[in-house]
Amino acid sequence: MASPMRSQKVKSENYDPTRMNSQQPVLDVAPLNCVPYIGPNNPDDMFSSPPKVKTEAVRTEAGQNIGPAMIFLPSHSTREELDNIMAGSKTGVALTGAATTGKGPAVGAVDIGELEDSYYFRVTLPGVSSDKRHYSCDIEPDGKVLIKGISTTGEKIVCRNFQIFHMLTQNLCPPGEFTVSFNLPGPVNHLDVTTHLADGILEAVVKKR
Repeated sequence: MASPMRSQKVKSENYDPTRMNSQQPVLDVAPLNCVPYIGPNNPDDMFSSPPKVKTEAVRTEAGQNIGPAMIFLPSHSTREELDNIMAGSKTGVALTGAATTGKGPAVGAVDIGELEDSYYFRVTLPGVSSDKRHYSCDIEPDGKVLIKGISTTGEKIVCRNFQIFHMLTQNLCPPGEFTVSFNLPGPVNHLDVTTHLADGILEAVVKKR
C-alpha cells in the first residue's frame, strides 16, 4: 500500500500545466473579491486598468499661476525647439550661451512697459560693448524680440593701456556669444524702433501696430 506522501509526490511529478483535458468542462467561477488596478500604466500590460483622470482638476491645474519657473533643454537643442517653447509663452524670457552661466550680474533681466501707442523694454546686458557690431536687437511684427551679443568680460587676461593683467578672480559673465529672446504683449511696427545701449542696459521703444 502506497503511503499518502508517496501518492502526492507521484501526482506532483505527473502534473503538466500545459496539458488540458478537452473532455473536462471549463468552470466560470466569479472571484471572491475584485479591485480595479489604479497604479501607473504598464505599456506591456494589456490588462492594466487606465488610471482615472479628474478632468476638472486637470483644468484647474492647467490654469493655475505657478509663478517663476525654469525650463532646461539638452545641450544639442535647436533654435527651432526653443522658438516653439517661447511661442507658447506671453511673458517668458529665454537665454542661451554665456547668459546661462549665472555668474556675475544677471544677463537678460527684462522689464516691459506700455503706452497707448508703443511698448518700452529694457534688458540687462553687462559686459556687452555699446558698439553695434557686438550686439543686435531684432523685433518681428508679432512682437517677438531676439537680442544677440558677445560678452567681453570674464576673460583670464585683460589688456588695458598697453598693460597685460592676469585676472586673479573671474566673477563676471564669461566671454562668449549669447541670445536673449522674449515676446512683447502684442504686434508692433518693427520698422519704427529706437534702441540705446549704455551702462550695461539696452533700452528700446517700438510703436504698436
